[in-house]
This record gives sequence, structure tokens and C-alpha cells, in this order.
Amino acid sequence: MKELFEQLYFSATEQDVEKTIQKFKNIFKKENWVPIGGNESNFSIIENQQSNPIAALIEKVTNSIDATLMKRCIELGIDPKSTNAPKSMDEAVDKFFPDNKNWDLNTFRRTQAEDIQIIADGPTRQSSVIIYDNGEGQHPEDFENTFLSLMRGNKNEIHFVQGKYNMGGSGAIVFCGTKGYQLIGSKKFDSSGKFGFTLVREHPLSEAELTTKKNTWYEYLKIDNQIPQFDITDMDLKLLNRNFTTGSIIKMYSYQMKGISGFAQDLNQNLNEFLFKPVLPVFTIDTKERYPNNKVLQTTVYGLQRRLEDEKDYVEDWFSEEYEDVLFGKMKVTCYVFKPKQEGKTVKESKADIQRRYFKNNMSVLFSMNGQVHGHYTSEFITRSLKYNLLKDYLLINVDCSKMKYEFRKDLFMASRDRLKNGAKAEELRDYLKTKLIKSKLDEINKSRKDSIGLDSEDTSELIKNFAKNLSKDSDLFKLIQNTLKLDEKTKDKPKKREADGNKPQAKQQKPFKPERFPSFFKLQNKANNHIPVPVGGEKTLKFETDVEDHYFDRTDEPGDLQVSVLKVKRNDHAGGNQQGHEKDSGELLNIIKSSPDKGTIKITFNPDTELRQGDEIEIEASLKGAGAESFQEIVFLKIVDEQQKKETTPKEEEDFSNMGLPELVRITKNQWEGLENHGISMNYETVMNPVASGDILEKIYVNLDSNVFLNYRKKLKNEEQIIIAQKRYIASVYFHSLFLYMITKKKNYKLSQSTENNDEEITIDEYIRDVFDSYYSDFLLNFGMEQLMGSLED
Repeated sequence: MKELFEQLYFSATEQDVEKTIQKFKNIFKKENWVPIGGNESNFSIIENQQSNPIAALIEKVTNSIDATLMKRCIELGIDPKSTNAPKSMDEAVDKFFPDNKNWDLNTFRRTQAEDIQIIADGPTRQSSVIIYDNGEGQHPEDFENTFLSLMRGNKNEIHFVQGKYNMGGSGAIVFCGTKGYQLIGSKKFDSSGKFGFTLVREHPLSEAELTTKKNTWYEYLKIDNQIPQFDITDMDLKLLNRNFTTGSIIKMYSYQMKGISGFAQDLNQNLNEFLFKPVLPVFTIDTKERYPNNKVLQTTVYGLQRRLEDEKDYVEDWFSEEYEDVLFGKMKVTCYVFKPKQEGKTVKESKADIQRRYFKNNMSVLFSMNGQVHGHYTSEFITRSLKYNLLKDYLLINVDCSKMKYEFRKDLFMASRDRLKNGAKAEELRDYLKTKLIKSKLDEINKSRKDSIGLDSEDTSELIKNFAKNLSKDSDLFKLIQNTLKLDEKTKDKPKKREADGNKPQAKQQKPFKPERFPSFFKLQNKANNHIPVPVGGEKTLKFETDVEDHYFDRTDEPGDLQVSVLKVKRNDHAGGNQQGHEKDSGELLNIIKSSPDKGTIKITFNPDTELRQGDEIEIEASLKGAGAESFQEIVFLKIVDEQQKKETTPKEEEDFSNMGLPELVRITKNQWEGLENHGISMNYETVMNPVASGDILEKIYVNLDSNVFLNYRKKLKNEEQIIIAQKRYIASVYFHSLFLYMITKKKNYKLSQSTENNDEEITIDEYIRDVFDSYYSDFLLNFGMEQLMGSLED
């Protein structure tokens, strides 16, 4: 049996496995294959899991992490299902690995990562994947209830592991070449029993079965009606720094990973995206045989969060907000904003580098549970919902759903843990995130990006009037322009407020903020002795002063925490009396938003639940964790007051695409390129124009007067007058064609996407128009006017 296992294990590709099957025909005969889960209808269950090969691979890694935690739990004499067992993965890591803080140091992290290894095998264009873990392991007799079962719920009563229903691990089979070959081997961690192994495959339908069966199924090998097994002390399976003794090892042959070459770099970056914050580090390992010239063949996977914190050359700023709401329970959202331009690179090069390092799978908003991504939004959420087009390629958001209510969470994610359900809960969450994020620090960052560009624009109304002179007043195009001008004139009618020089408020001088690693104080700004009013149906934001650094709540090393508790509630009713809270969960009465520190200020926003009424008084305690066991408390008294008078709102009209308003025209010359590039707007000789929009509203059109297209055309001209006329024609053509292409594309409600190496990426209308002009379109506009086109038809 050992010879058979080694023949299979050292097979590099599925073709090599086929040769082994042909060599041992008597062993691999039809009678020795059994359907996974004992069910020939397992095809739909296994096929309907992860749609992405990396997400399917992540499930294997998650199972290895679970097995490692289970082993430590049993070694400590704790029943994993008992009340003494940890209640979360974070608690389990602290309990089972008390030295885990040392994993931030490379030497300690690499030592721990050796317990879970992802190893490359086979040719680079047909890579096989080996996953080893030094975890719990299984007896051969238990394979059919663990590795080879479906829908058993083996881990459903164990709270410190990720898996529940024993399904996720089977999702990778469908990406194993064209035959579904997967080798599984395992031995119990306490060295009791033998080493067992089996081969999984997609059942090859015979000619007779092709006429009677609708679908095939997945099956595994048994010999003499049992899992193949043999005695071992250890085996050399080409692992990093060790032989195999106990634990589990799985090999997936000719694994289909489009766009993945090296494991130490490409696969590592992909795994980091899906494992935002893994509780255990993992090794990705390539071989000298596959990449003889590669100096880096072994790297650790320790999560995208740690990479974002460490790679300060890429990240400009990050912050978090923690939401506590009756809708979903608790949720933490962290936003990372990237620098638009890296030193020594153009905007295009910087953007491509950021995409390659952090967005390989086109995931801009990550929804994670215990550090593993369970679903995502693409960048369309940033452009369509938030309307932050300038941040489209420079914003990554992680939504930590680990503390959500189970009732809400179960309706949010698919069982495959790789995508969101398309249901009511997902829509509610999307609307909630949109509403809160556009009020967060993110809005300030977006405005700052727009304002910092700081180039003067032109009044475009005269340009439009001159253009409209030759149009029939009954034409749709004339009406479009007329409506646009009316909008523009309305905005001009409003006089700008000007302050007399003597009445100008003096800018308040701010003291330089000196951040500390841990806080030394925490107090409410402008604290008064009376109750703070909070309107029914409204919200109240309180600001607290501290001296702790901005990323205190979000850093991976010794992060801080802010707890908000309801201590006492005094009801405004006829019976009177006080209702004692005793650390009552604040989410039961108040929806709360806690923001991470920002230059010494922490914001807490309170929104009363419907249970509270006018006149109710609430005593709140806010507690900020300090160094060690130290903490700082601040008591706040709130009083629910009458609902604020709502302004009358006009009925919402349907969107009128003709009334878009005029985008500003900004002429750009070469000496202004660098300033635009520094703010993420690409501008060089190849660029003709670059439109800037917020959501679907076109705000500015940057026209490049030093583009190759215009400079080459200008060379043909003989005098200054011709050059002036040509420049006016160039500007007008680019501006109007951009404007009308934008409006038509928007009005027709087209969805635009661009094929990339790994997937189709949705692009915005402004990106599409920019790319159109960067091709031959603008050259055509300059060189072929209406007269030339009519002349060519006559010829």
C-alpha cells in the first residue's frame, strides 16, 4: 500500500495519475469506487460551491487551520464541544498559542507557518497543489465521516472553528484538472492507528451510463471495502524542514488557476486577499525545479490587513468605524485609501501596481468572518453607491461580520462562503453601508482629493451658446442644451456670501498633535453638567479627546478597544422609577457608531431605538482601553427629546438625463501634468482628455493641449492664426464629443466592462470615454471634418 500511495503522491499531473491507474488496473477496478457521501447525486452539491478556484483553495486552508486548533484543544484535555472550549477563533488562538504576539516577527511567524504548508508541484503551466497540516488528523476508519462526507455538520457545535457542515473542502475537486483527481492522506495526531489514504475523482461515465444517467458523480477509492492504509513512523514527502509524521496531506492534480504562476508571489497575494486576517500563518512554497532563477521560493501568508499596515509606501490613510445597530448587531468597517501615485512611477504604472498587489480578484469591499472573506462588492459600489469615482481604484474596504447577529448573517452569505446572497438582507446592508460611509471620514478624503487638484476652469456657457446658434430650436439637441443652460444660469443667480474684511473669523490655531502608542486620558469635549439632548428619530454625535495614535483600534499589534454600555435608564412614564441596566447591551436601546481616533478625537454617534420615548434619560459609560489592564471611563447622560422638525421635501422626480448641468472645461498644458498625476489623474503625451465624475454626474473635462494628437496636427499648420483656430476646434470637438458621448451612454443605461487577465472588470462611463479618446477617435475628429467626409463620399 505504501508503494501505491507514493506512486500517486509523486505523480506531478493528472496524466501521471492516469498512468498509475493503468499500471494498477486491478486495484482501480470499478467495484472499488464509492460515491462521496454515499450518494450518486452528489454532483450538484459539489459543483454548486465556490465559483473561484482560489476561494475553493481557501476552504482547504481553512480546514487545515480548524484541524490545527482542534489538535491543540484536545492536547490540553478540553472537549471542543464543552463550555470550557473557546467561544471564538481569536479566543482559541490566545488560549492555544499564548506566544502568538511573536508571530509579527518573521522568525517566529515562519516557525509557526511550517505547520500549514501549500506546496507547488508539477510543471508551471499545469501546477498541482499540495496542502499539508500538522493538525488533528483522522483514522482511516473515520475518513467517510470527515473528509468524504457531505452535509454532516461535524463542526456545528464547535464555536472556535470556521467550518460547519463539512462541505467547503469538496468544492476544490471541480478545479482539479479535467478528471477531478485529489489524493487525501492522514494519520491521527497521537500516532494511534495507521496512515490512511484515498484517491478522489469524477466518475467516468461508461457508454451505457451515458444513455441512462443525466449527470456523473464524484467518488473515492476503497480496497477490500476499506480505506487503504499502512503503518508509518514518518515519510519524506518533500515538506519544508520536516518529514510527515501525523496530520493530513492533500494533493490536487493539475489545479486550474488561471493567471497564477509562482506560489511564493502570485498565489501568496491571492490568498492574502481572501484571508484578510487569518488566525494562523501559512507557508506558500515553490521549488527550484519549477523556478531555477527565482530567489524567493518560500513566503508566509499572514493576511492582507498586516500587509496594508506594513506597506506604508502604498497606503495613504486608513480608519475604521464600528456600528452597533438593531438591524444586524455589531459590525466593524475599515477603509484603506491608497496613494494615487508612487514615487518614480506614472499614474498608470502606480494604478497597475496597486491592482496587482491588492485587487487581483477585483474585490473592493470585502465581507469577512473570522478573517476569511465570505463575499465582496466590486468597485461599482464605490462609483455607483458612494459616487467616489476618484477613489475607484484606490479604496479597499473590509467589513468584519464576525459579531453580527446569527439571524441576520445566515441570510447574508451563501453556504459556499464565497459570495453574498442576492436577497433582502444583502440589500439592507448595502443601503446601510452607503448611508454611513458617505457621512464618514471617507467623504472628507474624497473632497480633499478633488479640492487639491486646484486648477482653474472656464465658463462654458458661451461655448454652448455659439454651438447652439446653428441648431433648429425644435431639435432634441437644442432642448437638451437649453435645459442645461437654464440650470447653469440658476446657479449663477445665487449671490455668493461675502464677509467684510473686518468681520472675517480668525482661523483657530491648532496645537500640534503628538500621538502616543497608548492613551493617557479620555474625556468628553465641552462637557456640561446637564443632560445631552438626543432627538427621537435623529442622532447625536459626541466628540471625545484623547492622545492615542490614529490607528489604535485597527493595528494588528496590541490594538485598543472602546466599549459603550448603558448603565441606567430612567423612563418618562406615570409609574416612575429607575430601570437598572447593569452593563446592558447598548444595541438594545441605542444604535451606535464608534469612529477610530483622528488626530486626538474619537467620535461616538447615538441614534435612539424606537423603544425609547421623549423624556427618557439614559446613563452611558464609554470605556477606552489603555496599556495593560488600564482603562479610562467617561460617564455621559443623554435625554431623549422631541423629534426635530423635518423640512418639507418635494416629491422625488424621475431622473432627467437632459438636465445634467455643464461639466467644467479645464485646459491643460505640459507644465500642469505633474500636479494632476500626483492626484491620480493620468496626463501625458498619449492623453487627449480625462473626464472626472462623481457617480454618474460629469463634473470636469480636462483637455490636454500638449497631446501628441494635437501637436502632430499643429505641425502641419503654417501660421499663428491657423494654430489658434485649430486649438479652438480641438477644444470644442473634444469637449462636446465627450459631453454628448457621456449623456448618450448614461441615458441608454449601458453597463460597461473590460476584459482583464483574470476576469471582466466593470468600468465607469468616464473611464470608457477617456480610453476612446486615447485611441484614434480624437485624431479622426481633427483631421476629418464634415466637409472632408462629404468630399470622400463624392469621390
